[in-house]
Amino acid sequence: MQASIEPTGNLERRLTFSLPEERLQTHVKGRLGEIARTARIKGFRPGKVPAKVIEQRFGQQVRAEAMDGLLRETFDAAVREHQLRIAGTPRIDRGEGEMDFVATIELVPDFGDIDVSKLAVVRHTAEITDADIDQMIENLRMQRRTWQPVTRGAKEGDLVALETWSQAGDERLPAEGTEKGNVIIGSGMMFEQIEKGLVGLAKGEEKTLTVDFPAEWRVPALAGKQVQVTVKATEVSEPVLPEVDAAFIKSFGVKGGDMEQFRKDIRANLERELKGALMNRLRREVGEQLVAAYSSVELPPRLVENEARAMLQQQVEQIRRQGGNPGQIPADAHQGFVEPARKRVLVGLLVGEVALRNELRLDPKRLNETLNLIASTYEEPQQVIEMYRNDPQLMGGLQNRVMEEQVIDWIAERAQHTEQSLSFQEAIRQ
Repeated sequence: MQASIEPTGNLERRLTFSLPEERLQTHVKGRLGEIARTARIKGFRPGKVPAKVIEQRFGQQVRAEAMDGLLRETFDAAVREHQLRIAGTPRIDRGEGEMDFVATIELVPDFGDIDVSKLAVVRHTAEITDADIDQMIENLRMQRRTWQPVTRGAKEGDLVALETWSQAGDERLPAEGTEKGNVIIGSGMMFEQIEKGLVGLAKGEEKTLTVDFPAEWRVPALAGKQVQVTVKATEVSEPVLPEVDAAFIKSFGVKGGDMEQFRKDIRANLERELKGALMNRLRREVGEQLVAAYSSVELPPRLVENEARAMLQQQVEQIRRQGGNPGQIPADAHQGFVEPARKRVLVGLLVGEVALRNELRLDPKRLNETLNLIASTYEEPQQVIEMYRNDPQLMGGLQNRVMEEQVIDWIAERAQHTEQSLSFQEAIRQ
């Protein structure tokens, strides 16, 4: 195999290599022979299709597939030959000839000695109490609440159907009529001054509020201005919470409506949530310590840029899912994510380096436990398990997650760590 390498930066290399023509031809010929034995083409008996017809029908596809497989194989062999440790995904371009390729790669930086015993990590702990279960049951009641109209003035927690219009100087919003909507007082669904102004308002009553909107308010016509906002309550309703009886319990999948089993199920769900929250806290703790200790290490610039672009895209998608419009995205918008992207890349590379140097391997038992935990949140757990096992991409993502958690735990156990006890509510608060 012909392969040469040249540095194009501190951590960037250009790898030039060629595919072996003879191996390609051998693979294509063999694959076309397999197709010829089973192909069903109108006008020919199975196994009697002329080689020329097979070549015309399938040759281009078979050659492309063979080229793709041979390209990956040859590139991997070149990487092993030159003992390269690649960070991120390489960019592979065509060379001068059909069989020639040029790969631009970035290397894992040299971290020197990685002594995790010098890190100081706070490990949080928490337990679930009966009060936490009581609070969760109350939350479930709130989710199933209904609304009963009342004639009294509105108070916090009430649902108010209202009409509004605003006067900002000479401009009226809307220009004609009113805007209609619903708000639960105290929910933060509307600007705080307006929500508080609804307290005491009964059905059919209206009032005009003097509201000071901040300069960054989402409505440009109101931003940074003192505005007269008129609100009229068209309906005031109070919440009616369901009783925690057998019917209520059965509605959450507990057969027989047994309260003891209901509380056990809630505890199991809270324990699952708590386990994830504590791991997220530990991941942040360890990550912050690694960043502080190795912030001076130079990182692959293209890998950091790609991560910044990915983080920008995640935010854009989140805005869209929430019904927002991100508008026109500037070409350099990813620059605002470079610093968090750099930290994420640094931690990811260090976690991989710790795993490699200490020969850490994925724990199959932990992988199965995590998969079963994920599946238990669905109505048909076994179907979810099979879905993961039959989808290499899904399973690969899960394996990476579990492996990262293993390494984080391994680092935390060997670091200087102290324990800090939290309540369940404190622990899950991100």
